[in-house]
Amino acid sequence: MRHMSRVLASTALAAAVTLGAPFAEAKTLVVGVADNLTTLDPANANDTLSGGAARVVLQGLYGFDANMQLEPLLATSYEANADATQFTFHLRKGVKFHDGTDFNAEAVKINIDRVRDTNVPTKRQSLVSMVDHVEVIDPLTVKVVLKEPFGAMVNNLAHAGLFMISPAALAKYGKDIDRNPVGTGPFIFKKWSGDLFEAVKNPNYWREGYPKVDGVTFKSVPENGSRIAMLQAGEAQFVYPLPSELAPVVSANKALEVAKVPSIIIRYVAMNTMKKPFDDVRVREALNYAIDKNAFCKVVYGGYCKPAEGPVPDLLKYSTPVQKGGWPYDPKKAKALLAEAGFPNGFETEMFSKNNSTYIRAMQFLQQQFAQVGVKLTVTPLEAGVEAQRIWSVAEPKDATVQTQYGGWSASTGDIDWALRPLFYGKGFPPKLFNVAYYKSEATDTGIEAGIATADDAKRTAEYDAVQKQIWKDAPWIFLTDDEILVGQAKGLTGAFAAPDGGLNFEKAAFK
Repeated sequence: MRHMSRVLASTALAAAVTLGAPFAEAKTLVVGVADNLTTLDPANANDTLSGGAARVVLQGLYGFDANMQLEPLLATSYEANADATQFTFHLRKGVKFHDGTDFNAEAVKINIDRVRDTNVPTKRQSLVSMVDHVEVIDPLTVKVVLKEPFGAMVNNLAHAGLFMISPAALAKYGKDIDRNPVGTGPFIFKKWSGDLFEAVKNPNYWREGYPKVDGVTFKSVPENGSRIAMLQAGEAQFVYPLPSELAPVVSANKALEVAKVPSIIIRYVAMNTMKKPFDDVRVREALNYAIDKNAFCKVVYGGYCKPAEGPVPDLLKYSTPVQKGGWPYDPKKAKALLAEAGFPNGFETEMFSKNNSTYIRAMQFLQQQFAQVGVKLTVTPLEAGVEAQRIWSVAEPKDATVQTQYGGWSASTGDIDWALRPLFYGKGFPPKLFNVAYYKSEATDTGIEAGIATADDAKRTAEYDAVQKQIWKDAPWIFLTDDEILVGQAKGLTGAFAAPDGGLNFEKAAFK
């Protein structure tokens, strides 16, 4: 069946090249994406794509522009005290939620308190774990008071996990808010069913002159060829991610264009360090030596990436290039380390990941590389919701079934803390955070805590430098590549973009 679907997709793709797609006539922007959404409650989302869909309907106090620079949204400005423990936000006047209720300081307090409530934990709780309390000064002024200094607080509040939801809707829908998002955004939620998400124009949007399209529809299409065939035929006007192997096809169509975006996305394999044989650092080192990162980049991503030189993408401030050129490819050394660890004939293991074409290709490449050093890898592609449940919703480490997981991560706050704490903090195991490697190091934990507890630039630099070197040494991941983002879109489309973290933004989308 998979072979047949590729044949059909290729046929459609070839035929569509000659078609003049009616992009300018489209009133609703159709977005083709690789995976299904997992939730529309951003406080409980663990993937950037779901956050991008939520951004169609919801907004935060601040957001990020196409270059990951902070921009005011529901707040117009803020002030911070000298030691970065108090942040006072001035809110935009006259904004209403889609249900007609007022957006105000009380709504901000309710939303932040909801995310930081330890009695009903959310997946994005750590974004506000440093908050002591929220004060309503007046209807349009709110103060966020911290337990300790944290200079990146505004960046955290700009993350999708802190999008503002109508308090009336939170009270009405409770835990079902994930299927009933009510925000202040440019579009109003219509429905989400299976692989289809739809939102329609908000006629009362606070930004004058917007939105300029009648709606936004997400269609989840894991098969790369089928997704690009939609773009070629005019059934979609924006496709993310654009598969690298099909970028030349899109470029050859005069009605389409390819956008390239430098990213803060890192690709990796997390190894469960609480399970044998990954509890032995020699095994983890061996598998890092076993993978040719340059070949991985070419085969899986068409060369639109580079070997990771540390656990944090180099575009993020405080990133340390621990090893120039990345972890070396040395299968002989990999075999020697495996033998030293007691596995001269290798071992068997399993890898989880998403079920889209590119992720499957990545796992198959890793499977072949593992085999060359005697490791037999079973690859298990999972639908996005199943992956989230199986990997990030496990209550206790002992119950985790994950052995290895291929994935990617972007620090969507634009700050290095969100590149480290969710993934490497010893107190950040699922379901609280996303430390799928179940990695714990006292030195790493101390450094992460020290880095988050100061706004001093020199101190943060020193702490995060030491943390990254420690993580690289401990090798809880196979460190693969840093991405370059590719987007395929209609030439008649403006104002739509993927940011360096992979976050999608359609607030100012328009058709010429």
